[in-house]
Amino acid sequence: MKLTRCACAIPLLFLVSAKASAQTADATTSTDSKLPDITVTNARPRHNVDSSADTARALNVEPGYAAAAGGVSALPVLNGFAADRLKVKLDGMEITSACGNQMNSPMSYMPPSQLGTTRLMAGITPVSEGGDNIGGTIALSSPAPQFAKDNSKLLSTGSFSVLTRSVNAEVTASVNATVASDTLSVSYTGSSSSAESYVAGNGQKVLGSQYESNNHALTLAARGDDQQLVLKVGQQYIPYQGFPNQYMDMTDNHATFVNLGDERRYDWGKLYAKLYWQQTEHAMGFFSSERPGTMPMNTTGRDMGYSLRADFNVGQDDSGTLRLGNEWHSFRLNDYWPVVTGSSMMGPNTYVNINNGTRDRFAVFAEWEQQLSARWSTLFGIRDELVKTNTDDVQAYGNMMTAADTAAAAAFNASNRARTDNNIDLTALARFTTDERKTVEFGYARKTRSPNLYERYTWGRSTMGMTMTNWFGDGNGYVGNINLKPEVANTLSGTVDWHSEQSSNGQRDWFVKFTPYVSYVENYIDADVIGTFNPYSVSSASGVLLQFANHDAYLYGANLSWKLPLAKRSVLGDLNLTGKADLTYGRRTDGGNLYHMMPFNALLALEQQQGLWNNRAEVNYVARKTVVDSQRLEPVTASYTLVNLKSSYQATSNIVLSAGISNLFNRNYAEALGGVYLSGLSNTMAGGLQALPGYGRSFDVGMIVSF
Repeated sequence: MKLTRCACAIPLLFLVSAKASAQTADATTSTDSKLPDITVTNARPRHNVDSSADTARALNVEPGYAAAAGGVSALPVLNGFAADRLKVKLDGMEITSACGNQMNSPMSYMPPSQLGTTRLMAGITPVSEGGDNIGGTIALSSPAPQFAKDNSKLLSTGSFSVLTRSVNAEVTASVNATVASDTLSVSYTGSSSSAESYVAGNGQKVLGSQYESNNHALTLAARGDDQQLVLKVGQQYIPYQGFPNQYMDMTDNHATFVNLGDERRYDWGKLYAKLYWQQTEHAMGFFSSERPGTMPMNTTGRDMGYSLRADFNVGQDDSGTLRLGNEWHSFRLNDYWPVVTGSSMMGPNTYVNINNGTRDRFAVFAEWEQQLSARWSTLFGIRDELVKTNTDDVQAYGNMMTAADTAAAAAFNASNRARTDNNIDLTALARFTTDERKTVEFGYARKTRSPNLYERYTWGRSTMGMTMTNWFGDGNGYVGNINLKPEVANTLSGTVDWHSEQSSNGQRDWFVKFTPYVSYVENYIDADVIGTFNPYSVSSASGVLLQFANHDAYLYGANLSWKLPLAKRSVLGDLNLTGKADLTYGRRTDGGNLYHMMPFNALLALEQQQGLWNNRAEVNYVARKTVVDSQRLEPVTASYTLVNLKSSYQATSNIVLSAGISNLFNRNYAEALGGVYLSGLSNTMAGGLQALPGYGRSFDVGMIVSF
């Protein structure tokens, strides 16, 4: 089976050995697309020494992208759209966060050690890449299975990596191994990461930010002349993860998944089939003396689904592709809070937050991609998706202190909760190659997302009940709205790409890309203020209680990225200047800024490759965040500049050593999208809510051994 080799769109934080790089080339996924690639596609090593144990944060170098909060479960933000507004696909699986705070976000289930190829598609996404989103798709794929070149000898290969960081005493280790014939392949990947609470630039520990994560995956693959069958099974175990911008922490997360994929080639084209299942057992509570307490909250979630897609070769000389597909995804959720013995508030009944919540999606789509001429190519698609949600009766604790919840539960149980949405998505894309050094892309997309189960069906009206639903990290409380309508985003976007001619290996010596965009969102799911409270009953601290509500909104901005060669084969080796700059704005049409809009930010990096050395010095600037959501009391954050140094050395043909310093000057700053420092307020019980501090200076050391 022919696999397309993807060019590396961004520099890796640490480059690996020649052998590991060769393995990466074999491990990229196929785009199978005649239309010139309109997405950012990264070929990543199977194991790379990285400065992050979190895949979401490892992608921060991408244009328009940022990550918010969490040690290994950060939520992605792309061009102002965050969390469920982005479709995250893991080897084709669609995973739903089974948590009212999204502590087990979909990207957390594929750690960097399992990552092979990343595709970020913002805004204008082909309908074949998934529905039920309005901001774009993030497709994470494992390395493609490796096979021996012939049947005379088995292939055996693998690697081991380890990384330590001083800022939080983190130790991350991973291992992979593959044994394969020319038709059968077996591979295993395992990783473990643990860290203490990190230290900010002022030398103070950021309380409740420690974590531990363990992941295992086994891949079995078989191939023939025109078919490849891949079965991947795995488990995740996170015994704890602190969230300093939430009222609770993660105290357990067990997940098991099975993913079966089949690809076949025919004279008329290709057929793809996917069948998957994942079961998640999740718990929140308190586990550390840094933030003590007692309040168990448990959830169970189950995702299962399938996808079928046929790609037909059409047109003269097979210059076009017609894609027809069908997808089904089912999610089941139970969210309940057990009685706390001896507590006058958390009892005498179990609090049932979501009871047998169901969210089923059935979709069909058609997409036509055509190479019109040597210079013009187009893509048009339509997708129809039926989304059905429902939930059973709920129950409050049932004591006098939470009488508001008892009344709310009765009203909720008396309501009609079944909802059905019929969502239509449209995509129209065109690409014009003016010459070998300039390409222009432009298009329009209509994208639709139905509310998630928490947005629609959380019902508690007490302050405690409402603050337990909050994936925004803003310290406020939220209640659902059964009558929410789906969000519909109408997006216009274009890209001008100046670049050098493509080399034989598919890379370009230089490029400059500029992408402006604008989205008008009908029925954007924002929130309305319905009350106020004092977090942790601290009189000087302010919070608001909100109900999810539809409001029209618009988002607009621009992304700029570049790679410019400064020297090639000089005394200093190869020098390149790379980077990105992003700007995003978002407002409701009836007034007020949208929450979590990243201010202007720029990343400038000087890269050097000389002999066995690869070095990178980067400057990351984030402007003062003054455009904030006032109704959510979003904090203003000051501007900051971070300097990071990274270096790797090819010690032997099988060993790569690396070292780096993050936040070289130990700048004390607050992350623009970090939310508020709730665990700090719970410790001092004085003052107001402050923005969450960022990471202080860290000395990082790593090693990769391949075999």
